[in-house]
Amino acid sequence: MLENVLIASFIVSCISFAGAFFLFGKKSFSSEVSDYFVSFAAGVMLATAFLDIFPEALAESNNSKDIFLPALIGVVTFFFFEKFIVWFHHHDSTHNLKPTALLILFGDGIHNFFDGIAIAATFLTSPSLGIATTIAIAAHEIPQEIADLSVLINGGMSKTKALFFNFLSALTAVIGAVLGVYFLHSFESVIPIALAFTAGVFIYIACSDLIPDLHHTFKIDKRWEQTVPFILGIILMYVITSVMQG
Repeated sequence: MLENVLIASFIVSCISFAGAFFLFGKKSFSSEVSDYFVSFAAGVMLATAFLDIFPEALAESNNSKDIFLPALIGVVTFFFFEKFIVWFHHHDSTHNLKPTALLILFGDGIHNFFDGIAIAATFLTSPSLGIATTIAIAAHEIPQEIADLSVLINGGMSKTKALFFNFLSALTAVIGAVLGVYFLHSFESVIPIALAFTAGVFIYIACSDLIPDLHHTFKIDKRWEQTVPFILGIILMYVITSVMQG
């Protein structure tokens, strides 16, 4: 089990290099591809939360009511974390982007750490759920890593250093995964709580960040270019969970 968790979390960490293939290409191509990934990630994350993680949390919990509070805490936690990021940007009166770049690394490191815990929690529940969660996390990480890499380079880092430090920040997923395996294995009652928390986080990211971005960049002549990847993300996760859990 530990081997599967380590492989999955390391693969997610390597997604940090995805930005290099788009950011260093043509700007218009990078922006267009990023929009596709945002739409796809939103569908994947919502489907994973509602079709996989919540049902598994319910199955693992002795009391179905116990999973709703952790899910709410997941939403509220990332709400305040995002507000902190916005507050920092608002008060950065020096207009020096380097502190912002460091905050991105710090914030992304914390985010990836919890991604690792989510991977551990789901793999401990079932391999199929672990794979589905890993795909959901990877789908979300691709457009996020493109944006993060942009901030680091604009903050004064060279391309090589930006890639290196972004990868170091992503490796916290492996740390979270290892700690998650041992913590959740010792306290199995925590598994439904961790699953519900993860579902809350996925729902918050999809509904507060990804979907609003799609509405903001919506163009009537490209409506299907946003809608189709969103639906495909949902269908993909439905098929994966249906086949692997069936």
